[in-house]
This record gives sequence, C-alpha cells and structure tokens, in this order.
Amino acid sequence: METAMSNSTNKNNDKYDHDIIDWFESVSENAGHVQTQTLRRILELNYGVEYLRKWLGDINIHDMDACALESLFTSVVPLASHADFEPYIQRIADGDTGPSLSQQPITTLSLSSGTTEGKQKYVPFTRHSAQTTLQIFRLAAAYRSRVYPIREGGRILEFIYSGKQFKTKGGLAVGTATTHYFASEEFKIKQKMTQSFTCSPGEVISSGDYKQSSYCHLLLGLFLSEEVEFISSTFAYSMVQAFRGFEEHWKDICNDIKQGSLSPRITSPKVREAVLKIITPNPCLASKIQSSCEELQNSNWSGLIPKLWPNAKYVYSIMTGSMQPYLKKLRHYAGELPLVSADYGSTESWIGVNVDPSLPPENVTFSVIPTFSYFEFIPLYRRKQDCISAIDDLVEDEPVPLSQVKVGQEYELVLTTFTGLYRYRLGDVVEVAGFHRGTPKLSFICRRKLILTVNIDKNTEKDLQLVVERGSQLLSQTGAELVDFTSHANIAKQPGHYVIYWEIKGEVDERILGECCKELDASFVDYGYVVSRRTSSIGPLELCIVERGTFKKILDHFIGNGAAMSQFKTPRCTSNQGLLRILNLCTIKRFQSTAYD
Repeated sequence: METAMSNSTNKNNDKYDHDIIDWFESVSENAGHVQTQTLRRILELNYGVEYLRKWLGDINIHDMDACALESLFTSVVPLASHADFEPYIQRIADGDTGPSLSQQPITTLSLSSGTTEGKQKYVPFTRHSAQTTLQIFRLAAAYRSRVYPIREGGRILEFIYSGKQFKTKGGLAVGTATTHYFASEEFKIKQKMTQSFTCSPGEVISSGDYKQSSYCHLLLGLFLSEEVEFISSTFAYSMVQAFRGFEEHWKDICNDIKQGSLSPRITSPKVREAVLKIITPNPCLASKIQSSCEELQNSNWSGLIPKLWPNAKYVYSIMTGSMQPYLKKLRHYAGELPLVSADYGSTESWIGVNVDPSLPPENVTFSVIPTFSYFEFIPLYRRKQDCISAIDDLVEDEPVPLSQVKVGQEYELVLTTFTGLYRYRLGDVVEVAGFHRGTPKLSFICRRKLILTVNIDKNTEKDLQLVVERGSQLLSQTGAELVDFTSHANIAKQPGHYVIYWEIKGEVDERILGECCKELDASFVDYGYVVSRRTSSIGPLELCIVERGTFKKILDHFIGNGAAMSQFKTPRCTSNQGLLRILNLCTIKRFQSTAYD
C-alpha cells in the first residue's frame, strides 16, 4: 500500500514538474509579447494610483492597445530611484491607506539587507510577492530535478533564518522579504508541492537568534542525515558560517544526539520544546558522526558535507556577486558535490531562474521570467575601450524593452512591479549571455555603485574582489586562509588612501603579509587610481589584519540593528562609523604598501 501511494506521489510530482516547465517554456518563447501584456496588467490593476496619475493624468488606459500603452508609459513616466518612492512608502508606513502606489492593500513592508548602501530601505510586500517566490522556487526545483533527481519526501538541510519583525506607526508589519516568506502559507505549500521538507520546525527558523538557530539546524540535519537530499541556504555566506560553527561545536552536537538532549546554549523555551519533540537518543548515530568528525579534523574538514550527509545530491544557494568570495571555502566543505547557484532576485522583485543547474556558479545565467515584472534595460557603454574602468565611467543609452536586448551587451536593470514601483532603477549591472527561447539569459556583473574612491579613481565591488583574489594568493602558499574582508576609503587625512581589512585563519609571516599588501596596491588597474598613486595624490594602500571573530562581530552589529541572517552580506566597502570602530579596535597588525615607492 505504502509503495503504491509513493508511486502515485512520484507520478503526480513528475506531472507537475512537466507542467510548470511547459508553462515557462511557453512564456519564454513569446517573452516580448508576454512583457507587453504584463505591463498592461500592472497598469490596469493599479489604475488611478496617485503616483501614476502624476504622469498619466486621467488617460483611459483600458481602451488602449497594449503596445500603444507600453510606448506611452515608457515615454511619459520617468526613470526613478528608491528616493523618488520614499515619501509615498513613508506615508503608507505611517498609516495612509489611500492608493498612492498600489490599488492592492499594502499591509507589509520588506526591508532590504542594507549592506550595499549601509541603510535598510522599505519596499512594498504584497501577496503577489509571496506567490512569485513560491512560483520561482517550484520552477527552479523542477529544472534541478531533471539533473539531480531526489527522493520524494526527502529532507532539506536549510540554513534559513527569520529576522525580527516590528510595526510601523501605521501598524504595518516590517521585516525582511525572507522573514515574510518563511511565515507565509506559500512556504508550507512549496514543501508539499516539491515533496521536500526542511529538517527544522518553524520555531527554529523564527527563533530570532541566528546562533541558536544554526546549532539546531546542524543538530536536526545530522539527526535526520540519512534523509537529507540536499543542503541549502539563502546566501552562501550563511552556510559557510554554519559549518565554521560546526567545527567548534561538533562534540556538543554529538552528545545531544547520543543522549537525545539539547545543549544549554539553546535558551529559547519554544525552540527547546520543538527540537526535543524530534530528537531521541541515538548512541549508534552519535558514534558514527564522532568517528567521521575525528577523521575530518585531520583533513581540515575537507569534504565535510558528503561525509556527514552521504545521500546529499548537491549544495544550493545564491553564489554570485558578493557571495563569490565564499565559493572556495564552500567547495572545500562540499568536496565533489556539485554547487548549484540559486535564482536571481531582489527585495523588489524576482528576476530570473537558473535553467542550467549543472553549470558551475561562475558560469551561471538566469533566464528572465517575463510574467513577474515589466523589465527594461539601460545599455551601458565604456568611455574608453582600451582600458579597464569602473562601472560609473560608463555612458548610458535610452532604456530598451526585453525584446530588444543584445547578446554581449551590459545593461542596468529597471523594474516596474505589481507592488507599486514604476521604472525603478535596481542598480544591478547584468550582461546578456544568450537566450532561453525568447527570454534573455543574464549574467550578474555587479552592483552599479562606486564603492572605493578618493580622487579621480573609481573601483567597484567586482574590482575589489579581483584585487583581493590576487593579493591573497600568497596566503594559500602558507596554508593560511582568508576568512573575510572589507575596505574603506580613508580621506580623513590627505592624501587619502585605501584601507583593506583582512581576517585570516592560520599563522602568516609578516614579510608575506607585507608582500600581500604590495600586491593588493599594484592590482588596482583603474586608470584614475594608477595615475593618482604615481603622482602621490592617493597615498599607499594600508592592509589591516583583524583578530579572529571580527567579522562575526560585524554580523552581530547588523543583526542587532534589524538585519536578518538570511539576507546578510558582508559590506565590501564601508564608511559606517560603527563598523569602522569595530574594525579598528580589532586591528592587530598594519602594513603599508611599497608598490609605488
């Protein structure tokens, strides 16, 4: 009987996977037409809202042809940034229920991570936001199951965390988009539809203390290790942090599994009750995990994931952009297991799905889902073709619709969403790598934001990542490891100079660190930086080595200020005085570059 039911479930899910892929293939084939209709739907649903009336007046859009409406909209409504919507969103937060941005009721606001610009932003969150999240998760799971089939009813070890929620003056719930999603009905539906269930109960996900949640995720993931089909987190950073924590706490976890108990470090009564309902004493499993961990310690925890979760098929997370520096450590833990990059989205909207899960994260592309938002693309061109320059040295052309993008061209993304953002400049730079039927496949390049500048120099997050990659190559020869990094443009004294902060695991000779500092300075190839260094209008780069645990203090600083672990990204450049205070207090060694002496 059980086998018959299982076979029936398998057939139902195979049919569902086939249906949702068929749907996406269909809308991709006619992506340009679908986009025109998507814009029409957005404008009809939000007809008469204050923001649109400002530009469209009382034009009766319902009688207009969809193509004419698209042309009118893009010629009359201006490009906008978050600052243009901020007064409207603030009024909504304060309790204004009038249709200022959307005709749909906005009862919830999402918080952006705040790690890119140092400030969290309010973004409208509606039922549509949760529904598109469910839809992209199901679609991505269907494509993954073609390459990496998993058992129905299997478990996912998910390092997911709900942040704290609070109410605005007007009574709206505020939290991160992931917090809203994990609390939604759609999150439960996703597990039922994909027949894959997270190891941890809701009480662990929503504990509000990421350290306690991480410990319980690991404990339950190991207790159910034979059932785990894949390992997942929102961002690669969360997973790396969790496994670094496991290196320290594995003996306590083994003891909890052996005795069916829970460490006193878990202080939340609700979490304790929920976890203790699941685990029971299992001395045999505890002994097996202990033996594996003793073996793993001798290999510096290389291949930890397949060793402890033998049935896991892959590791799944967002691994592009600011997550790329964690790939090396994640591969160390994953061994031969494939790393599969999760899909492309932002707090404002989901954008694209990974239809080629077998590709390594460095080569991943995201096929735009043309029903989720209306997308425009601002072409970006370099001023000087013969030199490597920063993104903000690029010249913009007029935005083009999805149907007119070209392979090999870089663009800045512009969104018009169902939730009330119109021609919103997202700030992401992407390159069109090809097409999936008729919809573009995007490679994420970087955030369109200048992060390091002192004089005429301009260096982006991507520039910094490449520099740190080169500068840290000497570390690997010593057996040491770069744990994390950030930077700061110090203009308090003239001439201003770059400061790069490194946290290192392992012992490194000071002579080697001095060479690393010199290599970092010499690796910035931006023409403005090189000229400024040669003329001493920018001073020598400074490399600061911080004590172990410094970047955990930075994480705690952000969590304490309302960020969620699920959305945390280490800021790659900061002028935040609170962060700089932590970094400078924790600095144990300083080196000055001699690259231009």
